Amino acid sequence: MAINKEEIKNKIIYRASYRGTKEMDILMTAFVRSIINNIDENYLETLNDFVNMDDETLKSIRKKESLLNIDNSFMLEIIDKFQKY
Repeated sequence: MAINKEEIKNKIIYRASYRGTKEMDILMTAFVRSIINNIDENYLETLNDFVNMDDETLKSIRKKESLLNIDNSFMLEIIDKFQKY
């Protein structure tokens, strides 16, 4: 059963909007909305993984404090965009 692109986008936007803290909700929603319409299906799956990271990990990524052992080039590009956002 294939999930269509719009369903995945809606799922990602929803998760970005309801994270647990208002500050992270605002940041992640704005970030996701800024890139979601310009990425392909491969990036959508990776973006979904990204928005499902816990808030503490995302905060440390944002501040460039966290050195994650990531070998996924799509994830590295999303992290780079997030740090520059």
